[in-house]
Amino acid sequence: MTGFVGRTAEAAGLAAALRSARLVTVTGAGGVGKSRLAARVVADWETAHGWVELAPAHDPEFVEYEVAEALGLTDHTTRTPRETVLEQLAARPTLLVLDGFEHLVAATAELVAQLLRKLPRLRVLAVGRRPLGLAGERLFPLAPLGADEAVQLLRDRAREQGVTVSDDPEVRELCARLDGIPLALELAAARLRALSPAQLLDRLDDRFRLLTGGGRDALPRHQTLRTAIGWSHELCTPPERLLWARLTVFAGTFDLEAVEYVCSGDGLPDTEILDVLSELLAQSVIAREETAAGSRYRMLDTVRAYGAGWLEAAGDAVRLRRRHRDWYLGLATWCELEWFSPRQREVAARMAVELPSLRAALEFCLTEPAEAHLGQYLAGSLWFCWVGCGRLAEGRRWLERSVALESGYERSRLKALWVLGYVAVLQGDRGPAGQTLRMCREGAERAADASALAYAEHRTGCLALVTDDLPRAETLLRSALARYAEIGELNSNVLMGRVELAMTRAFQGDLPDAVRLCEDVRRVCEEHGERWARSYALYVLAYAACREGVPGRARELLTECLRNTHAFDDLLGSVLALELLALVTATEGDLAEAAVLQGAAARLWPSVGLPLFGSAHYNAPHAQCESAARGALGDARYEECVRRGGRLDREAAVSRVLGREGNRPSAAVPAPRGAARWNAVRTGGGCEAGQGR
Repeated sequence: MTGFVGRTAEAAGLAAALRSARLVTVTGAGGVGKSRLAARVVADWETAHGWVELAPAHDPEFVEYEVAEALGLTDHTTRTPRETVLEQLAARPTLLVLDGFEHLVAATAELVAQLLRKLPRLRVLAVGRRPLGLAGERLFPLAPLGADEAVQLLRDRAREQGVTVSDDPEVRELCARLDGIPLALELAAARLRALSPAQLLDRLDDRFRLLTGGGRDALPRHQTLRTAIGWSHELCTPPERLLWARLTVFAGTFDLEAVEYVCSGDGLPDTEILDVLSELLAQSVIAREETAAGSRYRMLDTVRAYGAGWLEAAGDAVRLRRRHRDWYLGLATWCELEWFSPRQREVAARMAVELPSLRAALEFCLTEPAEAHLGQYLAGSLWFCWVGCGRLAEGRRWLERSVALESGYERSRLKALWVLGYVAVLQGDRGPAGQTLRMCREGAERAADASALAYAEHRTGCLALVTDDLPRAETLLRSALARYAEIGELNSNVLMGRVELAMTRAFQGDLPDAVRLCEDVRRVCEEHGERWARSYALYVLAYAACREGVPGRARELLTECLRNTHAFDDLLGSVLALELLALVTATEGDLAEAAVLQGAAARLWPSVGLPLFGSAHYNAPHAQCESAARGALGDARYEECVRRGGRLDREAAVSRVLGREGNRPSAAVPAPRGAARWNAVRTGGGCEAGQGR
């Protein structure tokens, strides 16, 4: 949001280093501008790149999770995020930026070494205060700004505050005392609204003498920055210092409502939070940014570390972490309820930006004595984040950690158990899924927990569905739905149970009953503004339309289904829609495009799990499409089209479908209607590539 000052030679040098080495590490003191320079260079980089912020992560195990998250790599399987990154990046040249790794250097170095060894087209730009220490690492030490650039930065930032600063000796002396460190200069510029450069210089000079005993020449640059931050801290009012310290409990970004709840009280009334926060913003202690979830605030890691030291020294860290945890418990509860509402997309966006703080809250619960039950509750309440927003692997990690603890609160543990079983079902991990759901059901019966019993039965029915045990699936799903009705439960999970029952009816040949069930789900979803479960209802309706020989109707339903599941990062819903769209496309006569879509789906399945669950019923449309396409195109051309589809990533595949839908040729030859076309595709005969498009 602010102008880039100087660094022309450094930017050119860093770009040249990246072109000649696969691992480049920008090192330097905190606040020297490492991240800003890296951002400047990669903005013009010719290949795809992903930026990974590691500062909010505290657990070495989460380095690979942060990488997968930053790259937008969704994986529903039991594979580790590292395996997903390796598989997804194998086919494309990529520049990976790892920013702020110094507190996780061992885990980061080990991951980078493996990625570079196994991905020959990958380049890594690491940004931190120390090297990774790997063979072949090209170090790019970043020095502070030169005298002229430092003065220019100070003047530019002061001008943004509405203050005009001359290039005079006092200003140059101030910049020299701050060693040309950009963060220190920006903190100083923020003070020029209230103090002149001479006044700032006097205060800073006193501070240096206090810390160094007058030995100014020996002051290392990291001490310069700490001095500048400490000096800025001393210039803050007591409420500003208090809020600065308390804000350090947040990981990643945070919003005003969270700050008002977590940080108010004990000397800082909630009515004053906004004013104090605004002052910290004006003084560059925090920064504001716009996200999909609205305006949020961020604190630089160096500034956060300084404030965290004050919070620990005050003996208030545990209390603030507990208040932070309480806020995120409340947020998760609200979001779980709002998932079944018109605000579903808003909830998904909120989860994306709140994930670092949710992790911090979970970690607090699962490591503090007597807090395990709240960790189980939080991990279970976030089922919609794990399942609906494409974070199955991370969800399973937290859920397994939580249920392994004895909490003394059976209700919270049972919820975490059924969610864990659900996640395992979706990952295709059938044995652990069945075992976990049996444990949940037995516990629910002992505790007379009607809700947990209904959910355990429901998810066991879902497991039976994907393993082709249709009679058992129908029995369990009908029983679970009856239990939901008895306890008055209605939410996205309940509606998914109805969709799954409809799928069992469709697979058993009762298409009218499947349509009736899903039209009812669709109606309820539209009444409540629910879009996620509605997408799966559209999938079943499209399946029925395809079986009934109405491909145009099936395409319309599947296009809407795909648009919504993709928006939620629901990889399972997206790949199911692509598979059925391939059959619809074949039914309409474009066999080459059908094969391309099958190839695109085949690329996605390894990130979902066992293709089409290993189910004969789910696989039937795929087999019918392949038979028709091979018969019309021949083996060689069919395989060529599949390979072409396999080169499409998820974004490209979805864009291809949605773009094709919006630009269908108006002069296309109409395909035969009704069951005749379906039967032609089913038997693999009578279709020419391109016909009917």
